[in-house]
Amino acid sequence: MSDTTPPDDRPVIAGIDGSAAALHAAEWAADEALARGVPLRLVYVTKARHTSTDDYNEDVHHGRTALQQAAVTVESRSPKLSVSTSIVGGPAGAALLALSAQAEMVCVGSVGIGRYARSILGSTASELAEKSSCPVAVIRPADDTAGHGVNWIVVAVNDDPDHTAVVDCAMHEAALRDAPVLALGDRASATAPHGLDDDVKELRRRYPGVHVYPIAERADVRHFLKKHRERVQLAVIGSTESSDLAEIIGHREHPMYRHANASALVVRH
Repeated sequence: MSDTTPPDDRPVIAGIDGSAAALHAAEWAADEALARGVPLRLVYVTKARHTSTDDYNEDVHHGRTALQQAAVTVESRSPKLSVSTSIVGGPAGAALLALSAQAEMVCVGSVGIGRYARSILGSTASELAEKSSCPVAVIRPADDTAGHGVNWIVVAVNDDPDHTAVVDCAMHEAALRDAPVLALGDRASATAPHGLDDDVKELRRRYPGVHVYPIAERADVRHFLKKHRERVQLAVIGSTESSDLAEIIGHREHPMYRHANASALVVRH
């Protein structure tokens, strides 16, 4: 399918399935759409196969109910936001991938968390992270028990081909969500001639309202989250790191994952 949507009309898409995780993702997506000045599109994907007409009708009814709930929630938070809803046929991964070609961003909730890598997110989020035509946000549910204190956005400063887009995206999110940034990088191999410190100095110049703190160590978000206990609300990674997404999101009850409340944004373009 060719891309015929004008850039200013590309919506932020939120996948809706009736779960609390999806509803929280829709709220996150609403903030994103409002900041970008684009519409929000709430999408419910039906099952790929139905056993009967009644099964299909029940699926569609569930979708309409879930979409209505999500629309009411986001419109009450952001009354100036343009919100639309739609029901499309599954499977979910293929449907959302097709929509990503004409979207600013796709947001999904992290539902069905399991122990092993691919099943931690489920096939839909993993497929989107690795194949989407636009950035993909995988949003963890809010956790009222997480406590208070600094809630970081984490990004690696490295030599990957999409480095600039990834870091710029992290800075945009930090400005939008009034959050500080941890910039991970090796002083000896950062992209600026004099290393990480110069990279951070330039970021501070371009984004004067965002607090940026350099962390001079391995420029690897997954490795950092396993090693450190800082509270992280969002990890921003590039397409080359999409296979790390399951470990970055983590498992709420598994001891190796210290950041079970961290959401992730995969910058694809």
